[in-house]
Amino acid sequence: MMSVVRTAPLLVLLMSGALTFGAQAQPRVAPQPAPPPPLAPAVSPLDRTIRVEGMGEVKVAPDEAFIDLALETLAPTAKAAAEENARKMDKVVAALVQAGIPRKEIETRNYSVYPEYQPQPRPEEAAKLRGYRVSNQVEVHVRELSRVGTLLDTALGAGANRVDSVRFGLSKPEVVQGDALRNAVERARQSAQVLATALGVKLGPVLDASTVSEPPRPLPMVARFEMARAGSAADVTTPIQPEEQTVTARVTLIFAIEGR
Repeated sequence: MMSVVRTAPLLVLLMSGALTFGAQAQPRVAPQPAPPPPLAPAVSPLDRTIRVEGMGEVKVAPDEAFIDLALETLAPTAKAAAEENARKMDKVVAALVQAGIPRKEIETRNYSVYPEYQPQPRPEEAAKLRGYRVSNQVEVHVRELSRVGTLLDTALGAGANRVDSVRFGLSKPEVVQGDALRNAVERARQSAQVLATALGVKLGPVLDASTVSEPPRPLPMVARFEMARAGSAADVTTPIQPEEQTVTARVTLIFAIEGR
């Protein structure tokens, strides 16, 4: 009986320690912040609204041009064709630089080397190699449009034998895009006012607005070059007339209808 009485407090202490340890081992979980409420739509389906679209358009004269020139050479070997092409293209670039075009405004756009075969007289005969053709295309950035025709004649006279395109563009299209956007907003507002008057309601404030702007793209000009014949019109330059650039913008406006 005595041994049982002495052992009982020890057993109680051991159980108490186990419970305390178990309670301390439980990790604490930090409280999570409540999720933010969902954003309310800009325009409620219950609102009485008028939705209109407007398109603005601005025409402006271009202030820069891009000339795509190319020089092609044909030789029995690829090495010979490449060397001849490089020599002639150096002459073309030097002539353009001497005419006032900065060297950084002349960039290589494409360079290709490929074999060229003679036409087959009969289908069963093997094609005969005629030689190798090298094509070197450069883009010339011109900031003075009045000199485009003269520069074309300079490049062709120096050895360029292909003009792929002449494109016109705007150096600062963002200025014109702003004018087109303001034009589109004004047209949309006028349309909304006409609708409100026809419906017999009063036009309220703008609840939502969105826009799509289309940047101007350089317009290619169909090449109609008539080179001056040597000895007959040495002082005649190729006439170039750039087209106007069209910049457009489209807006969508949602107006509230005042009153009930």
